[in-house]
Amino acid sequence: MRTRPVIVFVSLLCLGSVACQSPSSSGQSLSESSPAENPEQQDETSQSGDESASTSSDESKASTGNASELHPALLDPSTLEAQQAPESFRVQFETTEGNFVVECHREWAPIGVDRFYNLVRIGFYEDVAFFRVIENFMAQFGLHGDPRVNEAWRDETIQDDPVEKSNKEGYVTFAMGKEPNSRSTQIFINYTDNSKLDEMGFAPIGQVVEGMDVVRSIHAGYGDGPPRGNGPDQQAIVKKGNAYLDEEFPRLDDIEQATIVDGSASDRDSAE
Repeated sequence: MRTRPVIVFVSLLCLGSVACQSPSSSGQSLSESSPAENPEQQDETSQSGDESASTSSDESKASTGNASELHPALLDPSTLEAQQAPESFRVQFETTEGNFVVECHREWAPIGVDRFYNLVRIGFYEDVAFFRVIENFMAQFGLHGDPRVNEAWRDETIQDDPVEKSNKEGYVTFAMGKEPNSRSTQIFINYTDNSKLDEMGFAPIGQVVEGMDVVRSIHAGYGDGPPRGNGPDQQAIVKKGNAYLDEEFPRLDDIEQATIVDGSASDRDSAE
């Protein structure tokens, strides 16, 4: 868990023009300012050979938690006994800024909702940072703090869902890469009406029904990541996890725990 430093008389400015502007006013195309997973990730990992195939021992030691604390499916997705999500359910997120609740509806995007439901079940979103937060646009999370988990889930993508709902304020949607069927674990919460994302295939899976004020208070001072800003680099998070974020971006807010609180007889599966 990240400990936020006490900073006195310091004003953090938004880094990069995109961080302070909405997509429609930034002058950039939506493909550049959309909540996509790093489009360079696939190329970079395919070129890095053995280095990308396994995480170094130093990175594993620096990651949060250890294997005995993680659900087995986090390190080996093939062991996940996936369940179909209820038709509707709620997930409570406990964060460093307070709590908020997301209500999901399977009829909106059944493939995405099932993936999200099972990720919450196995504790994927615990001690996970809001690494890309852009004012008047969205807050993004879903890269794990442990590099081993990122490596294990790197290729665990799902098929696209048809877009049934619009990316309006408070709606929750999977991020994706430039290619079809590239959704995996990353999620974003819309800060405003981002309906222009609908035509790009971003299918909402739910909406914030409690605590949108908390979502809006998530630290946004670092802005967008490379190449459009100076915020966290997704590739560095994938390879180094929370160790990188703790050192370079200590004021980021985290999800401490995500729990299914309504719509299911059980919330999180036991890791045993």
